[in-house]
Amino acid sequence: MRSAPPGCLSLVVFGALLLLPFVLANAMLAALGKLGLGPTSSLLAAFGIFLGSVVNVPVAQIERSTTVEHLPNRLLGLHRLFSRAVQQRTYTVVAVNVGGCLLPTALAGYQAARLAAEAPSVLPAAGTALAINVAICYYVARPVQNVGITMPPLVPAGVAALSGLVLAPEWAPPVAFMAGVLGPLIGADFLHLDDIADIGTGMASLGGAGTFDGIVLSGLVATLLVPGAL
Repeated sequence: MRSAPPGCLSLVVFGALLLLPFVLANAMLAALGKLGLGPTSSLLAAFGIFLGSVVNVPVAQIERSTTVEHLPNRLLGLHRLFSRAVQQRTYTVVAVNVGGCLLPTALAGYQAARLAAEAPSVLPAAGTALAINVAICYYVARPVQNVGITMPPLVPAGVAALSGLVLAPEWAPPVAFMAGVLGPLIGADFLHLDDIADIGTGMASLGGAGTFDGIVLSGLVATLLVPGAL
C-alpha cells in the first residue's frame, strides 16, 4: 500500500480553501436565481451582500452601568484588516449589518411583493411559515457573553424549507427564503433585544456576521433545499 507524498494533504486543503469562495458564490447565485432574479440582478445582489457584510449602520445605543470593550473601527469592518485598538465605554451600540441584514430583508420584501402581485392566495401560507420560524428561532437563539445573540443557522433554514414545501409547494422558494431571512431576524434578533444589555459587548450588530450570518445562510440554504425555480 503506497502512502501519499508528504504535504499532499496540506495541498488538498489549500486547494479546497481556494475553491471555497467560488463554491459559495455559485450557491448564492443559484439560490437567488430561484427567487425570480435575472443573472445580472443576482450578481449585483450577491456582490452587495458580500461587500455590505463589512458595514454596520448604528441605529440605537443602550446605556450600561458598567464599562465594556469596543473596537472603534468595527462599524466599517476595518477591524478585520487593521489592528484592534480597544476602547472602554458605558453603552452598547445597536447596529444593523448591510450585507447580513438590510439587503436580505429587502430581498424578502421583494418576494412578498411578488407573491402579492402574482399569487396573493399564497400570502397566508407564507405568513404561517414565517410565524413558525420566528417561534423556533426565538426559542433556539441564545445570548452569548461578549459575542451577541447566536443560533445554529441550519435549524431555521431547515424549518423554512420544510414549511415552504408543505404549505406552498408551488411557491416554495420565495416562501422558504422569506421565512429563512425574517424568521431569524425577528425571532433571534429583535425579540432578544432585551438580552443585549446583559451580553457585555460594545456593539451588537443585527446580521453582524455579514455573509455568513444566520439571517443570510438561513434564507439562501432554505431556498437551495427546495426544488424548482419560479
